[in-house]
Amino acid sequence: MSDYLLAGQAGQASELELDRLLLQSEVWEPAGRRLLEQIGADGHGRRALDVGCGALGWLRLLSSWTGDTGSVLGSDIDKALLERAAGVAERDKLLNVRLLVDDLFVSKLERHGFDLVHARLMLAPLGRAEKQLSSHLALLAPGGVLALEEPDCRSWRFEAPAPAAERVIELLAQAFRASGGDMDAGRALPELLHARGLNPRVRTEVLQLAPGHPYLRMPLDLAQALRERLVAVTDAGELDALLAEAEAELAAPGRRGTTFTMVQCWARV
Repeated sequence: MSDYLLAGQAGQASELELDRLLLQSEVWEPAGRRLLEQIGADGHGRRALDVGCGALGWLRLLSSWTGDTGSVLGSDIDKALLERAAGVAERDKLLNVRLLVDDLFVSKLERHGFDLVHARLMLAPLGRAEKQLSSHLALLAPGGVLALEEPDCRSWRFEAPAPAAERVIELLAQAFRASGGDMDAGRALPELLHARGLNPRVRTEVLQLAPGHPYLRMPLDLAQALRERLVAVTDAGELDALLAEAEAELAAPGRRGTTFTMVQCWARV
């Protein structure tokens, strides 16, 4: 998928982007564990799919959830991301996990072949919500669970105020919209599932980031990954000056922040 917002071109994710996605997966893993606890079903022996798993996604969570008798498939369009995920799976001995290159919009995966389908932060960069949802639902077995996680950026702030960093977030939102995505895609999740006749349940999490937490830099790392897109909505020189100012703001002693709100929405088919 050549227009994938974050990787640029399939199989060519930068080392910076690989590290950013791995950090992101680890930061949000406890929230994913709590969502699985709320879903509540015993996953042992089940078949689980993590769509767009990237460098880790829910692979570790689902490996534990499905157990020795279950199976986990992680799919992504980007080979470099799957290679990083394979390294994590080998390191952590996730023996029931396998990985496959697949484009969710023209998926070749088994129809009705999974008891749980999960996708995180896929609507925000890619848009095409109806097509994504149709793809996910086609892969679910009867009685299966769909679990989606998307952001609501109204809580993405810093203490004390960091106007340059917050301006970077505004520019990122513009770049997402220009590519058909939406950095506030989480707000629409319940309505999206209701429209398909599902009865979704919703939970949300916002993380407090202490001074020195690497995820405080997430806007800067994401801006580097999306530099070409950002230059399309602002002058390159102004962008560089803004990023330098934001870098200084976020490096200030005692800097704290809050993440975007992760909206977690799930429903049984």
